[in-house]
Parts: sequence; C-alpha cells; structure tokens
Amino acid sequence: MPEPQVNAAEAADLSAQQLAERVRDRMLAHDHATGALGIAIVGVGPGTSRARMTVRSDMLNGFAICHGGLITTLADTAFAYACNACNEVTVASGLSVDFLAPAHEGDVLDAECHEQSARGRTGIYDVTVSNQRGERIALFRGRSYRLRGKPVVDDGHTHR
Repeated sequence: MPEPQVNAAEAADLSAQQLAERVRDRMLAHDHATGALGIAIVGVGPGTSRARMTVRSDMLNGFAICHGGLITTLADTAFAYACNACNEVTVASGLSVDFLAPAHEGDVLDAECHEQSARGRTGIYDVTVSNQRGERIALFRGRSYRLRGKPVVDDGHTHR
C-alpha cells in the first residue's frame, strides 16, 4: 500500500509539533515546581497546551477548597508550555485570572491554553481551567514576552 502523501503545509505542522514536544521535554527536565505540584503536561502543540493537576489535601485553604494561587499556578504552567512551544524563551509579562467555581480535594483540573495573538515579541494566551465534570473553575489570560535569539532547545530550529 502506498505511503499517504503529506503536503508542505502538513510537513511544516508536523515539524512544529515535534519541536513543541522537544521544548516540552526540555522544560519538564528542569521544571521543579510543576513536578512538586504533580502537574502533568498532557498535551502540547504550536501555541497550545494542556496541563492536569489533581487537588490534594495539602492544596486546600482554610475553607477546604483549592487555594486560588495553586489554580493560578496550574493555568500559568499551561500558559508557559504553550507560549514556549515555538522554541524561543518566552516569559510572562502579566496575567489576570477570574475564579468561577471552587475546586475540591480529589478534583482533577485541566488547564487548556490557546494562543490568541503572537506578534513580534508579545503574545496573548487564554487558559480555561475545568474539573473532571467539565465545569469551568477559572479563566486566565496571560501576556507573554519573547526573548529573541534565546532558544529553549538549541538545535537551530527557532520558529517565528
């Protein structure tokens, strides 16, 4: 059976996807905060990512709900992996977060990030944090700043 044909645009997407995965692997190797919180990067692609965290008892505040700072950290983690996927070191220049519902011990939270705009050195990314029932817990908007000429993975594959 003949191999399926891949056009140039699809080939570029595949290489961008592969690069995003290499960037994820490089970042995870040095991301101690993500590891300490048990955050898993369950998906990554050009300008997108998905991070997952299970709410543990040591993540609860005095009202027995997940601390808002930890929900923000989960969203910020998804943001970081999405905006660095193009292989240029990119940092947060600001963020806002709105909490819509509480998260409780045992909840599995997914933070799904999508690039809204990336022009020059700046970008805007939106993250939706939802629980295992699909209920939205928080909405996060991150603003990014790219450090030109500083690849995450130094293999000559800087994009943009």
